Amino acid sequence: MNTLLKSATIIDSSSAYHQQKKDILIIGGRIKKISDNISIRKDYKVIIKDNLHVSQGWFDTSVSFGEPGYEERETINNGLNVAAKSGFTAVAVNANTNPIIDNKSAIEFLINKSSNSATRLYPIGALTKGSKGMNMAELYDMKKSGAIAFSDYKKPVLNDNLLKIALQYTQDFNGLIFSFPRNNSISGEGIVNEGVNSTILGLKGAPALAEHLQISRDLYLLNYTGGKLHIPTISSKKSIELIKEAKKKGLNITCSVAAHNLVITDDELHGFDSKNKVNPPLRTKEDTKALKIAIASGVIDIITSDHNPINIENKKVEFSEAKDGTIGLESFFGAVNSVLKIEDFIESITNKPRKIFGLKVTEIKEGNQADLTLFDPEGDSIFSTTDILSTSKNSIFIDKKMKGKVFGVFANKQLILNK
Repeated sequence: MNTLLKSATIIDSSSAYHQQKKDILIIGGRIKKISDNISIRKDYKVIIKDNLHVSQGWFDTSVSFGEPGYEERETINNGLNVAAKSGFTAVAVNANTNPIIDNKSAIEFLINKSSNSATRLYPIGALTKGSKGMNMAELYDMKKSGAIAFSDYKKPVLNDNLLKIALQYTQDFNGLIFSFPRNNSISGEGIVNEGVNSTILGLKGAPALAEHLQISRDLYLLNYTGGKLHIPTISSKKSIELIKEAKKKGLNITCSVAAHNLVITDDELHGFDSKNKVNPPLRTKEDTKALKIAIASGVIDIITSDHNPINIENKKVEFSEAKDGTIGLESFFGAVNSVLKIEDFIESITNKPRKIFGLKVTEIKEGNQADLTLFDPEGDSIFSTTDILSTSKNSIFIDKKMKGKVFGVFANKQLILNK
């Protein structure tokens, strides 16, 4: 398919065309020409959109689909279609399936299942067998088969020695280890942020201290072992300070924040709506403010949707009984774009995560493979259930104000557009 993007403002800090409005001609999946005005031909699929912007394809580093085992939550095929229409040309998929993705055959299953999609799927293998936290999984074999990192999704590494050995072992093949920032002994049975709101509402609180202690332990181990460590979905001001100091010391440490922790505070808990039950929990206004500043300063490397479909029977229950998690692909851009500068936002979901995960980083220029996201950064709307394309509907952003919209993607020689 020959595709012509007309009058597109390019947002790509690595490109010579950054912040310039250009026509972009794509032939055979590659960017053939970038110019002020490219003539339209009959064999071109022409894309003309109001306020069209184009960036490198977005990469979401924490997505759960369910398949295999939980197809009622989300299938790989539908999940990748949702990701494409949400602007993502690549997603890293968590191992929280049934069975757990903890061996090379499971990794290969995910890759083969997704091979024809516009959005590329990169598996995250489980760190331990069955994600039970006891015995290390087949990390090297999974890496050779295509795993880009190792994580027991939403489960902290409780065994200090296991994390130490994993950090040492993976250095031989440049493996990336995730360590979820939660100390279970401190958080206990807490289900929301411990603070004023948890006290008023009578909900069991999980203090941010549980996050700080786990990160502190992880950083001590990383300082001892070396290796590459990623802290997913931090949520508090103190966590930022700990990671900032570790980066100053030269440790190979990176971190991410979930869109909902960046945008929404624990003030939302007063309705006792289980859509607001997430892990880590929603924190305070002070925390969300610090998280936004940390993205602009580069302390936080990545923003993720932390997309996690949950069955309706596990969400439409009493708050304390509901499962943690929210879907986030469809709402990601509109939510984050409403609180961040567009350049900071784009950098945190394109170049930075690809470098961290050891993936190829490109730029928008003639001759390169076309891996592009099409969007409009302006315009306000309210996110509703009709905007949800996922099988599961557990979105924390329902009835929230959004800014901008996604038109679609061009990736893997495919043009995927929203209606």
